[in-house]
Amino acid sequence: MSRITTDQLRDAVLDEGSFTSWDTDPLPVPVSQSYAGDLARARAATGRDESVLTGEGRIFGRRVAVVACEFGFLAGSIGVAAAERITAAVERATAERLPLLASPSSGGTRMQEGTVAFLQMVKIAAAVRLHQQAHLPYLVYLRNPTTGGVFASWGSLGHVTVAEPGALIGFLGPRVYQLLYGEPFPDGVQTAENLQRHGVIDGVVALDELRRTVDRALTVLTDAPEPPPAPAQPEPVPDVPTWDSVVASRRPDRPGVARLLRDAATDRVLLSGTGYGEAATTLLALARFCGQPAVVLGQQRVVGGLVGPVSLREARRGMALAAELRLPLVLMIDTAGPALSAEAEQGGWPDRSPRALPTSSHWTPRRCRCCWARAAVGRRWRWCPPTGCWPRCTAGWRRCRRRVPVRSCSATPPMPPSWPRPKASGRRTCWPPGLSTSSCPSIPTPQPSRSSSPDGCRAPSRPRCMRCGRFPTPNAWPLGWRAIDASGCLKTPRPHLDPPA
Repeated sequence: MSRITTDQLRDAVLDEGSFTSWDTDPLPVPVSQSYAGDLARARAATGRDESVLTGEGRIFGRRVAVVACEFGFLAGSIGVAAAERITAAVERATAERLPLLASPSSGGTRMQEGTVAFLQMVKIAAAVRLHQQAHLPYLVYLRNPTTGGVFASWGSLGHVTVAEPGALIGFLGPRVYQLLYGEPFPDGVQTAENLQRHGVIDGVVALDELRRTVDRALTVLTDAPEPPPAPAQPEPVPDVPTWDSVVASRRPDRPGVARLLRDAATDRVLLSGTGYGEAATTLLALARFCGQPAVVLGQQRVVGGLVGPVSLREARRGMALAAELRLPLVLMIDTAGPALSAEAEQGGWPDRSPRALPTSSHWTPRRCRCCWARAAVGRRWRWCPPTGCWPRCTAGWRRCRRRVPVRSCSATPPMPPSWPRPKASGRRTCWPPGLSTSSCPSIPTPQPSRSSSPDGCRAPSRPRCMRCGRFPTPNAWPLGWRAIDASGCLKTPRPHLDPPA
């Protein structure tokens, strides 16, 4: 197949006449006589002084930094001079707060320069990570072919990574594999389409569609949120019987997260898998809702299928993406529970389950959660950091074999009859096991709330004294306290309330 040159890429993606080169004279490096001849012939054939083109342009008027490889120049290989040029471009994009579009097309590092050239991949990757840590988008478009150290370093670090249709992508080129092992590499493995199916890249995009795809992604990642619309008048929530909620949540034709994205979101960019060779089991996307950018992470309902450890790894990717780009995270919960199988255990389910908790609970950006239909507690609590949620009408929580419907998020529902009630005993309130507390003049008597019963959708928040800022110990505060009364203070020593040293 024909290869896309840097000129073709520039003309197809950037606004006409908007490109400004950042290239300077290549860094002089010691070269042999034969290598000097190779460089001279490559410059004459391509009209470029190195295998990399850097600069900035505009996409629909939006400034974007660009780094692209020219495969015609010594197979797009990266030596010391090319690496210095790439690193300088990434650092300049970071300093000027520009999103960065990288488009490698390379056979890897430059063999004529040996190990020194290979080590430059570490320097480029470090510059890219600093760019991402500055909360700036890094988009990657892999062209045919992209192999070796280029693909294994800065070619695989994109927030969004797409590839040219039919592109050869892999770490070890097929010719090298055949020389090493004496047999050809299996057909169809190192192709863009196969890697997209296995969750290594996010999509396959033709060159004439790349401009629109990059614009959609940057609309979510860089454009300022629009003013929020005026809140609509709340509609009355019907009093749905418990069993009707259960039946509705099990209907195979009920709307899912894909329907939500199609009908309610704009500027959608679908992502695929974990980015580490595991296919998508949840739906991960960038989108806008009423002009507000967000990362959407939704569990896809599959008949007869349960969510395994790959889902948690993909969830961690979505949460990390939202945190790195400072975007709100929308979680769509729709699952019957975790996969209980030998494959799930061997796939790291016991390990990945607690690893998802720090990512979701120590959260800086805004986030909201929607219980779309079924939400088994074992899976739900790993996706639910302690904030409010918005359940869909007829959605239901399930804990073990017990299912309680969540009818509304605008009013506190009564506690179900089977849930034990607290009993007053003097100045001490006797709660069920795990909810006991000691009364104190500084702490109001706790009342049952949404979060003190399994049918509540507000997760607990630990109370704090508003004067001294101290916390009671976990066994001294019941689920459901909103805050400690402003007139109270915990400065008086109380062993049962003081946190351990």
